[in-house]
Amino acid sequence: MIPLHKDTQEEGVCPICQESLKEAMSTKCGHLFCRVCLKQHVEKASASGVICCPLCRKPCSEEVLGTGYICLNHQKRVCRFCEESRLLLCLECLVSPEHTSHHELTIENALSHYKERLNRRSRKLRKDIAELQRLKAQEEEKLQALQFQVDYGNHRLESQHQTREQLDALPQQQPGQLEHMPAEVARISKAVTQLSSLVIDLERMAKELDTNTLKNAGDLLNRSAPQKLEVIYPQLGKRVNELLLQPPQKL
Repeated sequence: MIPLHKDTQEEGVCPICQESLKEAMSTKCGHLFCRVCLKQHVEKASASGVICCPLCRKPCSEEVLGTGYICLNHQKRVCRFCEESRLLLCLECLVSPEHTSHHELTIENALSHYKERLNRRSRKLRKDIAELQRLKAQEEEKLQALQFQVDYGNHRLESQHQTREQLDALPQQQPGQLEHMPAEVARISKAVTQLSSLVIDLERMAKELDTNTLKNAGDLLNRSAPQKLEVIYPQLGKRVNELLLQPPQKL
């Protein structure tokens, strides 16, 4: 291992990895380290039963990693993640009656599992957004075509000196479609905005996921679940398939 240097603290460099501090954490003695570097050090040191600052060797405890790494009930380092309760568990928690029938993952496996689920959900929503944008473009094209037909018909009637009753009757040929389309375009735009916001949250959490945020991953996955998205834009797949079967509009 590269020797640890005290002067690196003034430079904003982690004494362990010798790179710029990332998610800096401080020991009680005031030394700063990358969160990941300090976590790895504490995990190795705890196996021997002696935990100290990597720089000055002053004693410290596992609590230096923060509440996200320590079981609040037993003050022991967490080692498992319970998917049912979404709690971080220590070894003593695992043998308690309330968790004996639950499914637990190691912290490392839980981070990998939820990061993959978050990324997979993000990719699915990006596909949904692309379909909504295509749906919006087709709705706008249909609206433009209908408006053109109405305007063209009005022009023909005016050039032929038709009666006022005939002029008034023409736009009513498809009143429902003309009134419905702008509202539908606005609804699609709103759905795109909402889904885009979820994608940002999913991708950010996948990138920043650690022990402290692991318990929030399940909540975000629930908020972006298909049954929840049905409220944002019902039957998206059906609507897209219907439009794909329609012939293109001609101006």
